[in-house]
Amino acid sequence: MGKIKVGFGFDVHQLKEQHPFVLGGVNLEHHAGAYGHSDADVLLHAICDALLGAANLRDIGFHFSNTDNRWKGISSLVLLQRVVVLIKEKGFSIGNIDAMVCLEAPKINPHIPAMKTHIAKAASICEDDISIKATTNEQLGFIGREEGVVAYAVCLIERD
Repeated sequence: MGKIKVGFGFDVHQLKEQHPFVLGGVNLEHHAGAYGHSDADVLLHAICDALLGAANLRDIGFHFSNTDNRWKGISSLVLLQRVVVLIKEKGFSIGNIDAMVCLEAPKINPHIPAMKTHIAKAASICEDDISIKATTNEQLGFIGREEGVVAYAVCLIERD
């Protein structure tokens, strides 16, 4: 077995009324959506940061600055594809991804299979190597007031 490394990612975005809500590459029906420079997909941003961190490639903001118009409104699935290329260039492949989304609403359990399908395709890995979980914040803080959404991710990468 070659060298293995782990990475951790975190992302947060505010929710805005009448804004699209993209999570794990899936468009969710909700009265408010995550707001940001790209499509504001917190789940994919956390996964990208976990992968970049494991490969010692800095963070998502370093590679895809929110001041760069090339990334304005872009699908975060494209960002994930680019991150996978970067870690492959360093000789690594993805072992697995484990992620947690924290939000009060909408419920994402029905959408997790589609999210896993999108992520697996973008990352060129098996759906069985992706875990996505969800929790609420028990109505506490900005998440509990439905002002924002948070995602955490850990990953394992292996030297090819």
